[in-house]
Amino acid sequence: MRPEESDKSLRKFPEIRRKSIETIQVNLGYRCNQACSHCHVDAGPNRKEQMTLTTLNLVFKYIDKWKIPILDLTGGAPELNPYFRYAVEEAVARGIHVIDRCNLTILSEIGQEELARFLAKNGVHVVASLPCHSKTNVDRQRGTGIFELD
Repeated sequence: MRPEESDKSLRKFPEIRRKSIETIQVNLGYRCNQACSHCHVDAGPNRKEQMTLTTLNLVFKYIDKWKIPILDLTGGAPELNPYFRYAVEEAVARGIHVIDRCNLTILSEIGQEELARFLAKNGVHVVASLPCHSKTNVDRQRGTGIFELD
């Protein structure tokens, strides 16, 4: 094949252009109140890795620069990061929609008694996973007693 024929065949592909960024998902750390067997980041109560305030502020610089309208907070249990509430408040002050990937059992943890009110007050969109309707399966995946947790 001659070079000019090769160039012609490449021109048949449409141009690829990047659109604006709509969502930035930020993992605030691997600390979690559960140790689920299916967790893809191996989060748990013994994990100590947490995003620092310095790094979180860099995330906000990026969000401001690219005018990203949605902040999706995940982890482990993102609410256990000491700067979780700061992140939510900073985002809300900028008019950014916040998503919290919540395991729901965090709402029953000591020190998190006001979390549900905080999330509601700030209009946070809570996304929660419920692994199964069966007590046996839930307890096997997330730990004994999780299914019965009020």
